[in-house]
Amino acid sequence: MEKTKSKDETQTKVNATNQADEIITEDDQVIVNISNKNGEANVEAKISKSSRLKSQIKDLETEIFDLKDKLLRNEAELINFKKRLVQESIQDRKYANQDLIAELLIALDQLDKVVNVEVTDEKLKNYLIGFKMINTQIFDVLESSGLKYIKAINEIFDPKYHHAVEKENHKDLPNGTIIKELQKGYMYKDRLLRPAMVVVNEWSE
Repeated sequence: MEKTKSKDETQTKVNATNQADEIITEDDQVIVNISNKNGEANVEAKISKSSRLKSQIKDLETEIFDLKDKLLRNEAELINFKKRLVQESIQDRKYANQDLIAELLIALDQLDKVVNVEVTDEKLKNYLIGFKMINTQIFDVLESSGLKYIKAINEIFDPKYHHAVEKENHKDLPNGTIIKELQKGYMYKDRLLRPAMVVVNEWSE
């Protein structure tokens, strides 16, 4: 019994003389260096980061990824928004006069009818010739701005550009042929300003 007790006491003394030093390395590992007073025994143990610290780092990485994704999405939306603004600005400039020309056509329709009236009075004819020249000049200006007359008479009816108001039966003419124009139709650049009002030939056997 005395021998056992002496051995335990000796072991306790040896443990009591051991010293522990902690060193933090560059890779954030903790090295515990245990040695006795005489430097006879050295034990190194590496302790990893705590699981809580790892979890926090993972959460931060996820948050950074989400923020980067949102940033990229916002940048893409901003680029698309700028493109839409530029496109809308181009469209606005391109068709800026469309409404004005559409309103002018209402008055010009009446003027066109007046200058094409058949008269016998020479003095009145001269007046009409002058008005006809003015009418032609106005249409020249409008055409230079993008107005284009839609052909109708003797053309095949096209619902994209013609509006059939009446139908007539003439077997000597092909089906679908426009035989009368009641109101002129116009394009403004690549847009339909108004369809031509027409009478279409339609017959069956």
